[in-house]
Amino acid sequence: MLDILKKSAIAAGRAILDIYHSGPEVLYKPDCSPVTDADECAERIILADLAAAFPDIPVVAEESVAAGSIPEIAGKSFFLVDPLDGTKEFIGRHNDFTVNIALIENGAPVAGVVYAPALGILYAASGGKALKSVVSETFLVEPETVIGCRIRGDRLVALASRSHNSTETVAYLAEHGITDYEAVGSSLKFCLLAEGVADVYPRFSRTMEWDTAAGDAILRAAGGETLTMEGTPLTYGKRNQKNDSDFANPWFVSRGKV
Repeated sequence: MLDILKKSAIAAGRAILDIYHSGPEVLYKPDCSPVTDADECAERIILADLAAAFPDIPVVAEESVAAGSIPEIAGKSFFLVDPLDGTKEFIGRHNDFTVNIALIENGAPVAGVVYAPALGILYAASGGKALKSVVSETFLVEPETVIGCRIRGDRLVALASRSHNSTETVAYLAEHGITDYEAVGSSLKFCLLAEGVADVYPRFSRTMEWDTAAGDAILRAAGGETLTMEGTPLTYGKRNQKNDSDFANPWFVSRGKV
């Protein structure tokens, strides 16, 4: 399965890069968040690949959900897809946008792929192992290496969202005495924790499950964790929430090894 997810993510990323270089068409959803033709093109590629390879596994994909297409997932394993995570970074000509595909079983992300096409980096995880590969300019995947979270030292390094920072995040960093932090877009923050570049990623602004699932799968496989403010692991497949929409996440803190 992981090889198919990798190939699909790279195909979607290749299409995204074509639009990135030629110039995207930008529209806005009812919630005022941006969407581009790259988002839609990449999602079509991934949905076709998943339908062909895994016809019995439902897929929850960002743009399909926005269009009102939500499959029945109760009691089932399912895929979560964000075809272009970091759309604002993509529009702003930053290079830290990603393609995200994750498999969810019993509410947990058990496999995932995060591909950063403009950086030529592919992260993947399954079976409790996290991997990183370089993808060449001709989209060939070089040999992968196993990655893992580092054990935190006395001086923590944090990651924060470039486009969605908040006063609560600033307060969290101050409360924990963290002065060394970097703003990074998209699900790359999970992956940087997973490869031991940083220690903690507090997120006190809105995210959806497709934003986090693939990166979270990689982080967990690398020995890290993502916890809610109640100290419980972040779960996936959240429907009919009393105080939020389907698939919306609560605030969380992701971290490497304690």
